[in-house]
Amino acid sequence: MNEITETPRDRAILVGLSSPRLDKKENADERSLEELEALVETAGGVSVGVALQALPAPNPRTFIGEGKVAEIKELVKSTEATMVIFDNDLSPSQMRVLTDELGVQVLDRSGLILDIFAQRAKTKEGRLQVELAQYQYLLPRLTGMWTHLERQAGTSGKGPIGSKGPGETQLETDRRHIHRKIDKLKEDLEEVRRVRGTQRDRRQKNEIPVVAIVGYTNAGKSTLLNALTGSDIPANNRLFDTLDTTTRLLTVSDTLDVVISDTVGFIRKLPHQLVEAFKATLEELEYADLLLHVIDVSNPEWLEQAQVVDELITELGASGIPCLRVYNKSDLFFGDIRPHGEMAVSISAKTHEGIADLLTEIDRILDKGKRRVTLHIPYDKGNLLDMLYREAKDESVEYSESIDVIAVVEPKLYGQVKGCAEDYVEPKEDWEK
Repeated sequence: MNEITETPRDRAILVGLSSPRLDKKENADERSLEELEALVETAGGVSVGVALQALPAPNPRTFIGEGKVAEIKELVKSTEATMVIFDNDLSPSQMRVLTDELGVQVLDRSGLILDIFAQRAKTKEGRLQVELAQYQYLLPRLTGMWTHLERQAGTSGKGPIGSKGPGETQLETDRRHIHRKIDKLKEDLEEVRRVRGTQRDRRQKNEIPVVAIVGYTNAGKSTLLNALTGSDIPANNRLFDTLDTTTRLLTVSDTLDVVISDTVGFIRKLPHQLVEAFKATLEELEYADLLLHVIDVSNPEWLEQAQVVDELITELGASGIPCLRVYNKSDLFFGDIRPHGEMAVSISAKTHEGIADLLTEIDRILDKGKRRVTLHIPYDKGNLLDMLYREAKDESVEYSESIDVIAVVEPKLYGQVKGCAEDYVEPKEDWEK
């Protein structure tokens, strides 16, 4: 609760531009500005004003119209705003000009999302990913930071060696430094990937199925993980609340255990360099046996949000994995007919309604015909015990007159050990009956 009640970090004016010259996804509207306001709250700020403009084409210098810049400048003064945040992405020069004219820090949507991710990153991997994305975002914006020095000393570029301006020298030094940092971060991330790959191999050897929870940000993924596993992952009503992949072991039924992972929420206009930086986390999806796509059906935009997630799943190469649609917050759904169909289940993670149905559905999808058996293995068939250790889930082993084992086995393995199963009766041929 403390995070929500503490003094806001910044007072922000939110600005958006709609133009036929912009890609449809890049246009701002009332809906995307509402989402931006939620992002500002997540970052610890508060929105104190909103401005939306429609233009035939963006202004190359200031992005929005000159008159709108003057209007926002007055709004900054009257609301005592400390920053202006654009719902669109700005070029480095536009950001620089707007910062000069408005007299406060100017940030675009990508910069805001990166700031949120930097706050939320907890693990070493998460911090590496965010730092890489931040440097990639910063690199094209460096020039603007050094314009006040660039024209000093050898301005013509034709002066003698050594007469180049300190600004250019500093700029090149910074560029080299950042390129080195990016290369080092990529190396570190490759190492993280390698370690995660080893862990995945180990999981696959153990034959524990992997279930990944995906969904639009704030759809209730962490609340669902809490409801399923009783874990204490923070589940606040904030966007991007989960950054690093969180993994838990879940017993679905008597014969099925799964590893369940909660992933970062997807969102419209996710900066492309962020998607790249987060491949190491999101590539977990490729190795999942089942995706749980959590959809907030209480949100009027749930269909569009689900489409954003579906597109990102495809982009990440995970479209071939079975996907169960989990319609969450169904207790707050006010439509006539709840969404339904094959590979779909309605739940409320908060009230636990439908959780039992969800577990049954996970069990059905991942069930490989496993069964729990009690085996009495003669000592001269000890090789069967070795096979059970390798290929089954052994629950208990006791040594008495025989080796007594309780294990969960798949059909193929059962066929090899059934002769030792308690109460097993060899089926009779027709002529024997």
